[in-house]
Amino acid sequence: MARFIVRRALNLVLVLFAISVITFLIFYVLPGGGSTAAAKRIAGHGANAETIATVRHDYGLDEPIYVQYARLMENTVDGSLVSYVDGSNVQDAIVEGIPATASLVIGAAVLWVVFGVAFGVLSALYAGRFPDRALGLLATLGISLPVFWLGAMLLYYLTDRVPLFPAGGYVALSDDPWGWFTHLILPWITLAALFIGFYSRVLRNNILDELGADYVRTARAKGLTERRVMVAHVLRGALIPIVTLFGLDFGAAIGGGAILTESVFSLQGVGQYAAERAGELDLPAIMGTTLYAAFFIVLFSALVDVAYAFLDPRIRLA
Repeated sequence: MARFIVRRALNLVLVLFAISVITFLIFYVLPGGGSTAAAKRIAGHGANAETIATVRHDYGLDEPIYVQYARLMENTVDGSLVSYVDGSNVQDAIVEGIPATASLVIGAAVLWVVFGVAFGVLSALYAGRFPDRALGLLATLGISLPVFWLGAMLLYYLTDRVPLFPAGGYVALSDDPWGWFTHLILPWITLAALFIGFYSRVLRNNILDELGADYVRTARAKGLTERRVMVAHVLRGALIPIVTLFGLDFGAAIGGGAILTESVFSLQGVGQYAAERAGELDLPAIMGTTLYAAFFIVLFSALVDVAYAFLDPRIRLA
């Protein structure tokens, strides 16, 4: 286990370094990117050449590209990364957005895991019959409906037409627990719908594959009840791919991947902040949010490996 942790820590550092280099270089080749364009945005509309040159010098944008990268990463590490757009601290903005993003993703994750597993098991138990076909249709709808469209429809029918839920925005859990809950119900449903459909279909197929495995026939031959076979053997093996999907999906979402949901409901989380600053080519903000997202994806990928060892004793972490 110690070797596994050390290896994963080194992988995390290497991945973050590679992503930071790629992000920095992409910024310079994008139309409107580069140090000169950044200096113009910082100086403001109508700034003269002298002002732009002064800004380039003050921000170190006239330095060689490798020096600019080194300075940017130094500011990232020590927490002094400053936005080119409004001069705000990027790390502070990310920290302010984490509660909204975490509340959205954790609540939605509970929904998509519970209902995804339940629907997947039911579909497998009634394979080829009406419940399976009905759940398959619902899963297809959940996968097919665009997130922004589903969110807009929920807002229109359950907020505008029938005012059952608040129109949007985020309320802190510590300020108003009930307001926190009611503001997040529709975002939770919107974000979870896609994953519920996908997870239920994947789990259904995994269970049907496991039911035909040799070790399942052996367990039945030993006289184990069908319930015991399903819970202790079939479901445990079928959940391994689900654990992989959940780890990667949850890491990506908590890292800001729920951009559309946050934007539709104006939650002001990390994803919405990243989307807004990407549209303005704000390199410090783009770098900060990208590394933040990459950290969580790598972290949850490592946690998936640990979960593998628990679900399948044949897997060992060296």
